[in-house]
Amino acid sequence: MESVEYIIVGAGSAGCVLANRLSADPANRVLLVEAGGRDRHPLMKVPLAFMKLQFVPRLSWNYWSEPEPGLDGRKLWLPRGKVLGGTSSINGMVYSRGHPLDYDEWETLGATGWGWRDVLPYFRRSERSWRGASEHHGGAGPLTVTPVETAGPIFDATMATARTLGHVVTDDQHGPDAGEGFAPPEVTVDRGRRASSATQYLHPVASRPNLTVLTDALVTRIVIEEGRAVGIALMRGGKLELVRAEREVILSAGAYNSPKLLLLSGIGPAEDLQALGIPVKLDLPGVGRNLQEHPLTGISYELNQPIGFENNLRFDRLAWNLARFAFGSGNSATQLPVTSFAFLRTQEGSARPDIKANIYPTRLDGRVWFPGIRKGAGHAMSVFSVLLRPESRGSVTLRSADPATAPAIRINMFQDERDLLTMRRSIRQLRDFFSTNPLKELIGKEIMPGPAIDSDDEIDAYHRKTCILAHHAAGSCTMGQGPDSVVDPELRVHGIDGLRVADASIMPRVIGGNTNAPVIMIGEKAADLILG
Repeated sequence: MESVEYIIVGAGSAGCVLANRLSADPANRVLLVEAGGRDRHPLMKVPLAFMKLQFVPRLSWNYWSEPEPGLDGRKLWLPRGKVLGGTSSINGMVYSRGHPLDYDEWETLGATGWGWRDVLPYFRRSERSWRGASEHHGGAGPLTVTPVETAGPIFDATMATARTLGHVVTDDQHGPDAGEGFAPPEVTVDRGRRASSATQYLHPVASRPNLTVLTDALVTRIVIEEGRAVGIALMRGGKLELVRAEREVILSAGAYNSPKLLLLSGIGPAEDLQALGIPVKLDLPGVGRNLQEHPLTGISYELNQPIGFENNLRFDRLAWNLARFAFGSGNSATQLPVTSFAFLRTQEGSARPDIKANIYPTRLDGRVWFPGIRKGAGHAMSVFSVLLRPESRGSVTLRSADPATAPAIRINMFQDERDLLTMRRSIRQLRDFFSTNPLKELIGKEIMPGPAIDSDDEIDAYHRKTCILAHHAAGSCTMGQGPDSVVDPELRVHGIDGLRVADASIMPRVIGGNTNAPVIMIGEKAADLILG
């Protein structure tokens, strides 16, 4: 059994941050263990290709949910990155922090020291914004944040319509109006290339002699002796290896795999562990519970003018843009087809928005086309409406004691009827938005869900048939002090010394936005907590 000071399990959004920060002191020998391989897939560099990446089997855990009762038995696709950089290497690169009140709510729920005033400095420390350093932004951090090119008639009409309806319209979604109203998107793209936690945090320090990165290594359990985590067992090349941690083991394996590893190690609900023949190290009922995700639904309209992203999907133009990108010129292949983001309230008097509308200048089923060979999907604009504050709760449990077996994941979408009601209101609100000038002047007929779907029952049935996930899983190793929490506010697992969890699983409640930037923030703050 070789020995290091710190073992980090999972080289994702938080794990790469921790590897960078903990190895900055040459006295700390750090081991970063990743079940997947190197982040060398050529499409990773091309922002526009992110949807293709998510379907590459070797880059993802390829998990599926159990049949969902609230979705008429449908299973949900759960792509999570299995590669250096984790999901930040295959995601849509959106930079979004959520609403400041999200973090104040964490503190109210028992996560002392995680209010907005506490986490903002870590967002700023991580960020290298195109805006430069300010009260709200960081200018010298590792994570490059850049704007999406949105200029054009669709963007202008969307913002003008928002002003007509009295919404907040801002040019900075992370400024004084953070998490409110309409704003141009920002993404983690560095000089036209994807900026993942691996490219920004890990690769620049990979040559440090005190940092070791193991890939293609599946951690099978945490080694626990007399109530303390002292190392890990892992499988690599068909052989079992043991590594000792002189100080700490940190799980950064994500909202599905961090609870899975705790359970495999005998930490979790005792009754469930005993049923699988796993020796109980600690009866901790909250492990794998409180799982939360953001449901999303689509609505789209034909455009009555050829002003959408359809032109960019013509095969010869797309090939030309990709060729220019490969040779370092042109930025068309780096631009994502998104017009704006909007944080909206579906009910008056709500303290925070409950819906995020991602507005796209394309059909949701857009495709590459070429005249005379394959028709395009047509000029259209669409919205993904994301439920920001789900009340439904799911779980992560073991199917067996075999570490190679995928966990049983239950999202339990629409288990709480309030979620379905909010999604219903979002459809009606977005229809009102599209029926307001000047946006109304650009659109034709409604494509999805279609004018025939209008009653409450019809809209609910549409959601059960079509709703998918934003892929923002969180909460399965909740931070807090109550009986259902798994880690304390310093991210230490209750009842086990030398063991922490630092990833989206520790969120008491999933934040109202995309989760990559908050998980990187968690990694930054965790490093300070670990180093004291």
